[in-house]
Amino acid sequence: MRGLFSFLYGVVAYVAGMAALLYFVGFSGNLLVPRSVDVGASAPVGVALRTDLLLLAMFGIQHSVMARQGFKRWWTRVVPAALERSTYLLATCAVLVAMFWFWLPIKAPIVWQVDHSVGVALLWSLFGLGWLLALLSTFLINHFELFGLQQVLARLTRRAMPEAQFRTPLLYRYVRHPLYAGLLLGLWSVPVMTGGRLLFALGLSAYILIGIAFEERDLLQQFGDRYRRYREQVGMLFPRTRSSRRMADDGLDPKD
Repeated sequence: MRGLFSFLYGVVAYVAGMAALLYFVGFSGNLLVPRSVDVGASAPVGVALRTDLLLLAMFGIQHSVMARQGFKRWWTRVVPAALERSTYLLATCAVLVAMFWFWLPIKAPIVWQVDHSVGVALLWSLFGLGWLLALLSTFLINHFELFGLQQVLARLTRRAMPEAQFRTPLLYRYVRHPLYAGLLLGLWSVPVMTGGRLLFALGLSAYILIGIAFEERDLLQQFGDRYRRYREQVGMLFPRTRSSRRMADDGLDPKD
């Protein structure tokens, strides 16, 4: 029964996570959602600025702290290890819902506005490409483990989780963090950049860069010299030339 409960808990968390992610895409691009970064209740600029900064800080703190290994070791004394990722996902959903509901638009100033049809189409194409790149990257590194389903399924079937392995599939041969590169592309590729949209993009971009620093510290502790060589040879968000050849020369198989 505990295994079945864990599995159902994980499924609910996964569905909630996918729904929040889809809404987040619409929210960030002012697309098909009732409240978005530029659509919502009006408020004085000072109030909106303080509110939005607080929401961004809440997201960054929750998302970063709960992802750290030290927090995970403490947290799994409270919840079963199989539910740790699903609980993290639900906590992220709660913070995102608060952001969606309480975010206050700041429409002035208009930082840039592209009106030419070709430029608009290009920016929306890059917006879509960024989010597709982020989604693809989750599957390259094990989408279902990242979103907690593999853990709860393993508990249901009483199978041990496989040990973490260092791999560099496809996009990871050329960029260490293609998922974050996709997110950044999606955040900035819009034809109209309002003041609130700029705050949103800057805040999440800062979180991404800080998150990368913490994540790479954890990866260095986990994989040691193997990840250190990888970091030296492969660009963080942009490709470096001849990375695959150098990886092969140093024993890092780019096909892994």
